Amino acid sequence: MSSRASVLGVRLREHFDWALFAAASAIAIVGVINLYSAASVARTELYITQIYWLALGAGVAVLVAAIDYRHYERFGYVIYGIGILLLGLLFVVGREVRGSTRWLGVGAFSLQPSELMKICLVVALAKFLHNDAKQEGRNLRDLVIPGAMVALPMVFILLQPDLGTALILALTFLSIMMLTRLKLRSFLTLVLVGVISAPITWAYLLKDYQKERLLSFLKPSEDVLGRGWHARQSIVAIGSGRWFGKGFLQGTQNQHRFLPDQHTDFPFPVWAEEHGFVGAILLLGIYFFLVVWAVKIASQAKDRFGAVIAVGVGAILFWHTIINVGMVTGLLPVVGVTLPLFSYGGSSVLTVLIGIGLLMNVSMRRFRF
Repeated sequence: MSSRASVLGVRLREHFDWALFAAASAIAIVGVINLYSAASVARTELYITQIYWLALGAGVAVLVAAIDYRHYERFGYVIYGIGILLLGLLFVVGREVRGSTRWLGVGAFSLQPSELMKICLVVALAKFLHNDAKQEGRNLRDLVIPGAMVALPMVFILLQPDLGTALILALTFLSIMMLTRLKLRSFLTLVLVGVISAPITWAYLLKDYQKERLLSFLKPSEDVLGRGWHARQSIVAIGSGRWFGKGFLQGTQNQHRFLPDQHTDFPFPVWAEEHGFVGAILLLGIYFFLVVWAVKIASQAKDRFGAVIAVGVGAILFWHTIINVGMVTGLLPVVGVTLPLFSYGGSSVLTVLIGIGLLMNVSMRRFRF
């Protein structure tokens, strides 16, 4: 038995996905460097805490990658149920911060269940699609159960309130469905339902500050000193970096405290101001590689469960990057979405690294042994 386990370990090491590891590590390293600059204004040591979370997340990722992902398929719905339970606990013992109840805390330790729910949802959808491996295109009737699976956590998350995370769940769901043969007519119907439900969401689910963010996006020059401040200063920071940037710790928008939330929602402008257009493109290039690599892993997976896992994790990385960069460049409204492994935040880092661990798992086990 020990000899078999030893052979398995050797084969896993031989098939270790170094490209995936290198891309994720590169983003994490430059993220810590950027966070050092972003936090230097307030003379805090947030980058140290980020390193601790990266170490914890890396350990969890190794564990996630080491366990054959077929075991996750067996407990897919249990994992989903745990995620829902944690979301429900927020309304009983959750911590309120800046008007939102998003964190469960034990002493100094805080966890954001909505972040972990992204992975829980991907695993549950992968199990559902693995067990229901239709060959022809899926219609609306086929989406009733998976649609309910994504709608339930979205309601919990919108009530926190957290529009950004709810949006990520919806887009991840649509991405998975589109890449598992969703009929075009069904997709267009879902889009139409979303458009029709938008007024209801605006009237009953969005808080006043969320409405202000959306209004500032539609009319960016109306209140640049108030609700439009974040987006305006972000655009100025990115533009002032020009081609090669002002240099490490030399970004004026950051150092003079014009740029708000530069360590959480707005780390990209800090990087762009200090490293310029070239640095920004290089960073975005690594994210693009990660997403394309996730799709490649999905195409080589030996079963549908592994393929959907890879697509789901790739979708999370893609939409987080698109929305975060879009909102800091003024192309999208500010909805509080982090940049993976680049923004400060323990729950976000942990969730992304669990996703990377799942990608590594599927990648290493694409070979049958």
